[in-house]
Amino acid sequence: MATNPDAEIDHEGPVTPYRQLADILRARIARGDWAEGRPIPSENRLVQEYGLARSTVRRAIAVLVDEDVVWTVQGRGTYVGQPPGDD
Repeated sequence: MATNPDAEIDHEGPVTPYRQLADILRARIARGDWAEGRPIPSENRLVQEYGLARSTVRRAIAVLVDEDVVWTVQGRGTYVGQPPGDD
């Protein structure tokens, strides 16, 4: 099931907020909001945009890292795709 990239987090729904956010971010990447190798918004920005706890945002990003959708550099950000040289 495709997620609407413009969806809001449903705190009362059956899907956990971190899974909802991971689905939304994945859909936004698929839509082209952030190009391969470019950063997604910071954790702080996502906390503000979606009204979630920082730990929830981190968990959503961890899901996408595990799926090789994004990669992170501590202190620098989270980027779309796989790290350079990780072919």
